[in-house]
Amino acid sequence: MTALAINRSQRRGACPGLSAPMPTGDGLLVRLLPIGTIPLAAFGQLCAAARREGNGIIEVTARGSIQIRGLNAASARRFADAVAALAIAAEDGISVLSNALAGLDGQEILDANALAADLRRALTQTSLTARLAPKVSIAIDGGGVLSLANVSADVRLRVQATGSGAVLRVGVAGDEASSRQVGTIAPNDGVDAVVRLLEIIAKRGRAARARDILVADGDAPFREALAEFLIEDETPFGKRSRSGPIGLHPLRDGSLACGVGLAFGHADAVTLERLAEAASAAGAVGIRAAADRALMIIGLREAAVPAFGNAAERLGFIVAADDPRRCIVACAGAPICSSAFIAARALAPRAAEIAPSHLNSLPQIHISGCAKGCAHAGSAALTIVGSPDGCALIASGAACDTPFAVISTDELPVAIERYFRDAAREDKHV
Repeated sequence: MTALAINRSQRRGACPGLSAPMPTGDGLLVRLLPIGTIPLAAFGQLCAAARREGNGIIEVTARGSIQIRGLNAASARRFADAVAALAIAAEDGISVLSNALAGLDGQEILDANALAADLRRALTQTSLTARLAPKVSIAIDGGGVLSLANVSADVRLRVQATGSGAVLRVGVAGDEASSRQVGTIAPNDGVDAVVRLLEIIAKRGRAARARDILVADGDAPFREALAEFLIEDETPFGKRSRSGPIGLHPLRDGSLACGVGLAFGHADAVTLERLAEAASAAGAVGIRAAADRALMIIGLREAAVPAFGNAAERLGFIVAADDPRRCIVACAGAPICSSAFIAARALAPRAAEIAPSHLNSLPQIHISGCAKGCAHAGSAALTIVGSPDGCALIASGAACDTPFAVISTDELPVAIERYFRDAAREDKHV
């Protein structure tokens, strides 16, 4: 397939949970979606197990999952056993996502962690896990300082304060901006409402997603499923001001959480072990994985923050929200991924050096090893896609869109600089 023949209908495969490792170019990959805070000692042992059983590369995804690379059939089983022995609470079924500070953030309107826990318990009493596509997910936004606005989900619950109390806004198929709003319900109906919406998806077959139902039948099936729960609410559904994960966030117990980013979404296990040691020395109690490829260090006291920040920066983690590396999304690429045509991750640091003054929003550059676009499903100012013919360049689009040029990898640095220089020139003339 050439770069000019990118197929929009391509879909990614099943989620590689602990019980279902996925083959990649560097061995088997497993994904862990932690629930709540991982104690620092357990996190250090998790990293040690990844180093011992895999190749030591650990990734944090855009959705806040932790991925372990370089396993084999035998070591994947040993790694799963090691995680079980550490008693790290994690999902291995339908993904129920809440933000990384859920239950800890004093600004939360509703405890998203508690609602997520109730939903997980309810789902274990159904057959939905076996009947739904592996990537079906639910996002629960409790209204705190952090957001899952950029994370796509089949079903979305977002709490909103009104004059008469909190309500849940229900959306389907997409991120906060693109999802279709189905209606408003009371928080106490949140679990039942989600189960009913998932039943609608499951009835369409094992491969169905919420977006497929919207395309075929609109939102009528979802509205009908929630008919008895829907309430009248005239409160405008507006955007809220949110913080990104990087930086300091006050917690309701008076301590602080410090968000640090993984450059291009990955780090080696030894470096992560050292981060945990620095967090422990600063008095932190644990770590949470966060959306947007970050880690939250939980329980810091204000006096210890400078020392921890300096240590994290020396280890190569992102500690500033305006770090240009945050504006670049790159998949593992070749040779790590067997589907990739270019070394996407290896190209990312050079891209960050070339155009830092142009990178003023997230994401600006998406480097994808192939047209599947696994690392970022949405649009970027410039998307670079590997193909048998070279690097396909896509302006203001996603990896599945039509490129405006195909160039060799050697030409890429000049092409990136030229693209953003020309874009800046056009903006001045608008």
